[in-house]
Parts: sequence; C-alpha cells; structure tokens
Amino acid sequence: MVKLISSFMIFMSLSIHAQQLGDTSFKAKNTIKTFSAAQAPIVLLDEAHHNFHTMDGRYRPFVDILQSDGYLVKKHKESFTKKSLAHADILIISNALSVKNVNDWDLPNYSAFSREEIEAVYQWVKNGGSLFLIADHMPFPRAAENMAAIFGFQFNNGYVEEVTNKAQLFEQDNGTLLAHPILKGTGLKEEITSVKAFTGQAFLSPPNAKPLLVFGHSAISYMPTKSWDFPDNTPEISVKGWNQGATLEFDKGRIVVFGEAAMFTAQVSGKEKMKMGVIAEGAEQNEQFLLNIMLWLSRKI
Repeated sequence: MVKLISSFMIFMSLSIHAQQLGDTSFKAKNTIKTFSAAQAPIVLLDEAHHNFHTMDGRYRPFVDILQSDGYLVKKHKESFTKKSLAHADILIISNALSVKNVNDWDLPNYSAFSREEIEAVYQWVKNGGSLFLIADHMPFPRAAENMAAIFGFQFNNGYVEEVTNKAQLFEQDNGTLLAHPILKGTGLKEEITSVKAFTGQAFLSPPNAKPLLVFGHSAISYMPTKSWDFPDNTPEISVKGWNQGATLEFDKGRIVVFGEAAMFTAQVSGKEKMKMGVIAEGAEQNEQFLLNIMLWLSRKI
C-alpha cells in the first residue's frame, strides 16, 4: 500500500504543484453552435468563493468550449441569493474554497458557503435552475460538502486512486461509464464511449441520482491530514462503486455533480508543460462530454 501511494501520489503532487496554468493556445474543436445569440442560455461561473478555477485562469478553456456552443458565460462574483440567481439558467461552481483554506489546504478544511447561500441555491434548483457542482480532491470536497449534502450527495475529502487503472479512464466497455442520455448527445457523432479524469475525489450519490462515472474494484481514497502528504498511517477506504460523476433531476431543476475539475478544461503544468484535461492523451472525448453535459443541463437532451 505504501509503495502505491509513494509512486502514484508523489508523481501527481509534483505535477499539480508545479505551475499549473490554463492552456492559452487552446481552441475548441466545436464549430457549430447549438444556440444563437438570441437563444443563449445564461451561465453563471462562480468566482465569489476563492475558486481555484476561474474564467480568466484555469477554466479559460472550459469557458471557450461553452462559448463555442453559444452559451453566454458570466462571472458570478457575489454571494448566492434569490436575486443574484434570478436570471441564470445554469450555475457552475468549480473548486470553491473557504477563505480559511486559501493559503493552507491542510486539515481542518471549512465550508465555502453560508447556510443562506446553500438555501438560495437549493430553492433556485427546486424552481427549475440547473446546477453543475464540481469539487476535486482535498480540500475542495469539504468546502462544498454542505452544498452537495442538501441534494443528497456525500463527498469524501480525500484523494482517489485507481490502483489498476492509473490512466483513470472511464469506459462503456468495462462498465465504469454508465448509460445516460449525456453519452448519446443529440446525434451519433456526439456519442461518448470513454473519458479520462485526473485524481479528484469519489462520492456517494442519492438513490434517485443516475451515476455517470463509477470507480472499479481497485479504487481507493486516501485521506491525509496534510495536503499531498501520505505517511504510512494515512487513512484509506475502498471506494469501489462510488461515483466521480452523477446527475440528478431535483423537483423542477437538474443537477450534475463531478469529483474532478481538470477533465473539463485544458491545462499545462511544469517546465515540460505536461498536458492535462481535454488535451491529454486518452481524453479525446472529454470536450464533447462537457458539451453533452451542458446540453442535458439546458434540457436539449
């Protein structure tokens, strides 16, 4: 067990703690817009909670992909309230952080959202809003766990490893990428058979949710007290059958939850500019997967 941690997690730590930037040369592959300017769904990208991924930073390629399909993406830089969400079609929250953990990812980790904000998002979704909630590995699950829990999702504040699937590929053929309208898109050319993720967390979904990405038998979550520090006594649990992606229809609204953020953008890290996200080898379908997720949130599929 210790050797698995040292070989896999130390590599990931070096990669992720190297200078990690959005790929400024990225261009979306999609060239046909689903939505005209007059029809464009309004998408709010949360930037009010010390988010690790922002429109002008690591999620610039993510935004480019959405804009290629006609979405109107705006920064949301205030607390969530009934008024601030009133005109939004889709709210995206990616890797929010408590102010207490911005410069210190070690335990204890704290919630990024007030109870009032969680209640505002809950009511907004219940009345027809679409939420895309993304929370990566520690400390991000703890920051978002109360937001997830109000909809029935249980986050794990750790780091997941697929011991026999280090490429972290989720595939229809092996039952880790499950049947869902998102995989079909709106036509055959959009069908998804395989997607790639990059560490992140594993979570449990409520019974009425539909899992998308499911971990195989060798998946383990390591739960250290210090960020990216895995001593011999690091607590661990099997997360076989747990999810890294799932959807939920909640009253009049829709929710997509993911335990990984890099898979939806294009990033380079370190002097060698190691590729992560949609530009990485094995992630060739990730970009279309994101577009299909957005189409489901937009009720186009």
